[in-house]
Amino acid sequence: MALRVRTAAFSVLITALFAATPVVAQVKDPKSVQPGSPKAIPQAPEKLPKIGADKIRGLDFLFGALKAAPDEASAKHVEGRIWAQWSQTSSDTAALLMTRAKTAFDAKQVDVSVKLLSAVIKLKPDYIEGWNRRATLYYLQNDYTRSLEDIEQVLAREPRHFGALAGLGMIMQEFGDDKRALEAYRKALAVNPHLEKVPELVKSLTEKVEGRDI
Repeated sequence: MALRVRTAAFSVLITALFAATPVVAQVKDPKSVQPGSPKAIPQAPEKLPKIGADKIRGLDFLFGALKAAPDEASAKHVEGRIWAQWSQTSSDTAALLMTRAKTAFDAKQVDVSVKLLSAVIKLKPDYIEGWNRRATLYYLQNDYTRSLEDIEQVLAREPRHFGALAGLGMIMQEFGDDKRALEAYRKALAVNPHLEKVPELVKSLTEKVEGRDI
């Protein structure tokens, strides 16, 4: 019964995220999936650039600059500014809770970190980085259903969130749904062509899903 409930929840989430064809039936129990693939969802750098209120470039401008970046160094600079905007919050309480959540995670107190992020989300439900970081923690715990729920919240607020899109692709791979993994990775690359390892994943999955060119 528990597996059926999780499978039903998974199907609803994927339908909402992709709004495409019905979900494949071969779905693993999220709690039974063993760690195997690298846990490397793109996350904000440790040090983010400071952005003064009078100097903030709009996200539309930054995403345009990210696509047009001539080299990796330029792309990383722009990417850092995007992460800085996503990470900014007008709430001092939310900012403090985010800091404490990171401290707890660094101390390997993942459950404490999750609770702190849940408090951030309750306080500031439109703050996407609270959702995104909790999605990452759930992913690291192999709790893919809850991770998907949080990814859905991130993408509902910021469809260009390349970290969440890449995370979605990784979860789809864990479930063996290569077609939807490829779709998610392609969306991530369309937003940020400079994501590490994602181009290789797209290439290998394209050959697997669509076959080699003759």
